[in-house]
Amino acid sequence: MATETVKAWMSRYFGVLQRSLYVACTALALQLVMRYWEPVPRGPVLWEARAEPWATWVPLLCFVLHVIAWLLIFSILLVFDYAELMGLKQVYYHVLGLGEPLALKSPRALRLFSHLRHPVCVELLTVLWVVPTLGTDRLLLALLLTLYLGLAHGLDQQDLRYLRAQLQRKLNLLSRPQEGEAE
Repeated sequence: MATETVKAWMSRYFGVLQRSLYVACTALALQLVMRYWEPVPRGPVLWEARAEPWATWVPLLCFVLHVIAWLLIFSILLVFDYAELMGLKQVYYHVLGLGEPLALKSPRALRLFSHLRHPVCVELLTVLWVVPTLGTDRLLLALLLTLYLGLAHGLDQQDLRYLRAQLQRKLNLLSRPQEGEAE
């Protein structure tokens, strides 16, 4: 649904709701995968932490790394505009007659958005691969999503500098005392 052909078709028929519909379809697909996921019973296992001390420490390490990865994923919301990612800002701007939100972005932001699909690739790969037991079903899912992310992702140093500057700007904004607060 992220290809230009599908985007053009969806924009023609759904207009400003195109992004919101994309997000809803993505969420639905993820819900279906999670709801109907069936592990392969008694299938081959690539690795499994069974013997001590691995049976204790590997799951704990995986849990800690997963928590860190998810915190990083959620922190991306500080850098990127959550309402725009969900398609809500596009609808809001349309209702107010303000045009496309992307038209108000800086050239550096547009450059980043033009080739960055997944700002959380490393974190997602951590969640996919850092597990105490890797069976055939999980291996297939991890391989397919790794391949997809590898083909769709491309950050360079200029993008990283921009992301760092945006994060710092938003952290500074959040750390400023609010009006009416005692200093």
